Amino acid sequence: MPGICLHLPTSKWRVVGSSKSMWTDVRALLRIPATSLVGSDPGNSSSVASRLRSYTERLVASDFVRKVAETYATQIVLLGLSLVTSIAVARALGPEGRGLYAVAMAMGTIGVQLCNLGLHASNTFYVSKDRLLLPTLLGNSFLVSLGLGGGLALVGGAIFAIWPRIAPLSGPLLWLGFAWTPIALAFLLMENLFVGLQDVRFYNKIEITNRMLALALVLAIILRHRTTPVTIFVAMLASITLSAIWAFSRLSRLIHRFPLPSMSILSKHFGLGIKAYLIALFGFLLLRIDLFMVKYILGAEQAGYYSIASTMADYVLMLPSVIGLILFPRLSSMKDFGEKLRQAKMATKGTALALLPVLVFAGIAARPVVSILFGKPFSHAASAFLWLIPGIFAMGIESALVQFLNSLGYPVTLVWIWLAATILNVLLNLWMIPAFGIAGASAASTICYSLVFFAVVVIVRQCKVHEFQPVLA
Repeated sequence: MPGICLHLPTSKWRVVGSSKSMWTDVRALLRIPATSLVGSDPGNSSSVASRLRSYTERLVASDFVRKVAETYATQIVLLGLSLVTSIAVARALGPEGRGLYAVAMAMGTIGVQLCNLGLHASNTFYVSKDRLLLPTLLGNSFLVSLGLGGGLALVGGAIFAIWPRIAPLSGPLLWLGFAWTPIALAFLLMENLFVGLQDVRFYNKIEITNRMLALALVLAIILRHRTTPVTIFVAMLASITLSAIWAFSRLSRLIHRFPLPSMSILSKHFGLGIKAYLIALFGFLLLRIDLFMVKYILGAEQAGYYSIASTMADYVLMLPSVIGLILFPRLSSMKDFGEKLRQAKMATKGTALALLPVLVFAGIAARPVVSILFGKPFSHAASAFLWLIPGIFAMGIESALVQFLNSLGYPVTLVWIWLAATILNVLLNLWMIPAFGIAGASAASTICYSLVFFAVVVIVRQCKVHEFQPVLA
């Protein structure tokens, strides 16, 4: 891939030969011996075991692994709390009330996705490099939340007031859905400041508190027999509002001046944020567009089967996502390029070692687990999941390795990689879904996930820095 790093300062980067195969790049990056461990000299087995044991001991003793374990456990707890809350709301409201509530929540969350513009990623990136930016980043977070998020709510409200027939909802629920956007956006941006400060414990604490408070308020409303879509939504809004106030209170103790916004810094950080935003957008489309194509081509029943396989993949990818979340600010704060790359490679190896047994177990247990939980008619989902497993492994490792490139300022090449993979996924699905059903959709996703991983490996292998300087310099 000649010229792949042209978006970076050319005086600091050089491109090495690209005639090696992709696998050679992967093996060289992770320093896997050229001779396979299977069938290698038996005399070396003790050395391999010793190195593996030493590597495992370092992982267990590291602060990074502790933070990953805590955050992963938190995500599992959050998953359980979300499930209980969802069941309670559905039973209390019934299908119609649950539908109205879901539409209002979708309005608010879509607003957050549209208005964040990747600033949650830039907040993490820049505060990890310079904590003195915290007051300004906090001020900018409120400016974007109230200005952009609040502005979108006002414009949307005005449009629906003029043309009420096109409004998805009416009455208080419509305005509550709009109110969700600025409050949830402020909470999101402040949360990611804690990630950038590497205060992972408080990040986990506030996440759990928010979900537990929401569940407690919902149950209180149900017990008082005042259950309506409006009261349930008010409970959820109150929970995230109180959590945002707590986050601000915590951050205000870490700053020594009023958090005034800065348009110059906001515009400077916007460039990085928009790249992160586009990468996340295309990544989301790559992970989700196949479900819509299955529904369009094969119908709702097959989409139902495929949705189970896709959800199972999401659960497995939760661990590498957590690793990436913790790794990104850690690498961004490092000034030494060699140490940054070494840490990224070590985390990538650790992710691979952690994922392998999980995927082996998931592959063996997929069919009986799906049949027990969802019934025998859903056994087709297990077959589709098996075709996703190689892609899940590739995507999981990529989630760790790509943080090295993200810590350099989200190279624009990554945007083009994800865009190309998304387009390729659509083209492959147009052929493979009619020909092979939902297994074809899984195979197409695996191909695209793997190509993204190999592309990231090639970029990391080709880019060498002689004199690395922080992006802020």
